[in-house]
Amino acid sequence: MTKSIVFLLFSLTFLEHGLLFPRVSSLGINYGQVGDNLPPPDKVLQLLSSLHINKTRIYDTNPQILTSFANSNIELFVTIENQMLPSLVDPQQALQWVNSRIKPYFPTTKIGGIAVGNELYTDDDSSLIRYLVPAMISIHGALVETGLDKYIQVSTPNSLSVLQESYPPSAGCFRPEVAGIMIQLLGFLHSTKSPFWINAYPYFAYKDSPTKIPIDYVLFNPNAGMVDPYTKYHYDNMLYAQVDAVIFAMARLGYKDIEVGVSETGWPSKGDGDEVGATVSNAAIYNKNLLRRQLQGEGTPLRPNMRLDVYLFALFNEDLKPGPTSERNYGLYQPDETMAYNVGLLSTSSSTSTSSTSIISLTSSASTVCINI
Repeated sequence: MTKSIVFLLFSLTFLEHGLLFPRVSSLGINYGQVGDNLPPPDKVLQLLSSLHINKTRIYDTNPQILTSFANSNIELFVTIENQMLPSLVDPQQALQWVNSRIKPYFPTTKIGGIAVGNELYTDDDSSLIRYLVPAMISIHGALVETGLDKYIQVSTPNSLSVLQESYPPSAGCFRPEVAGIMIQLLGFLHSTKSPFWINAYPYFAYKDSPTKIPIDYVLFNPNAGMVDPYTKYHYDNMLYAQVDAVIFAMARLGYKDIEVGVSETGWPSKGDGDEVGATVSNAAIYNKNLLRRQLQGEGTPLRPNMRLDVYLFALFNEDLKPGPTSERNYGLYQPDETMAYNVGLLSTSSSTSTSSTSIISLTSSASTVCINI
């Protein structure tokens, strides 16, 4: 992937207004496969192409997908499964992985990035995170050895649970227990000019505190928003505030110029009784408003001139995902390729700098329980 990572094209039509919008250049979509009724990869390719999508993320290196997407205009962001990381710390194992999982398909199949694991640190399990950076170094070394490092970036998507504080954004900092690993990770990303990816779901924050968090603030609807008391930046949506909290957290560890991208965000269209806000209406509003923001090429208040790259979660509802009902209902599409709800995507038959504000100076002014390292 290149510096502004996502070159994903959407043909947008907001049907209720009859308006044709130009293509979006900073939005991708996640193509999960945890279902027993999903269309085959060649059908998925047709759907993505009809939507003018040329960027998608998958959660493995499924050879069927890599083969089916050959000679297409769609670039893949592939994933190394979490359980594989301990073995890939070994440089020879990493080289074997690259030679068997990537090299046979590239460049016929466009592979722009490798995600080394997914959400290695969560509140429930952090047993694998110690293997993260060593495995990333080995995979990058294997790409260098095979001459592919010029074309394929190496990073990892992180859960927001890596943050100790996220509100206000200027108080953003990493949990003490992962700060050491984050320093290693940020050093790697800085040296390879790769982005820090975050999976950010304002839905979760709203579900946990629906009486305290205004629904319009999390849905990108017009609202009064909030002003960070230390930076005086105004935030009219939670997603941008979450991203800026990550930027401040990185700055506290000495890294103020690493790009931040959103590797997952979305809203469920259905949930259990206690999953407040998981409705078709809210899902449609969140994703439609997000598309509109991406159309404008917006940055966050802290980095207004740096377009925020986002991967929407997800392409399909996936019926085999464990957990609450919401986990199986994030898709824009049903497995039969009908829309789960309308966000204004028009299927057609043919496809076709950081803000000058000093982040370091702002971090020192925020009152926070975080430790500056």
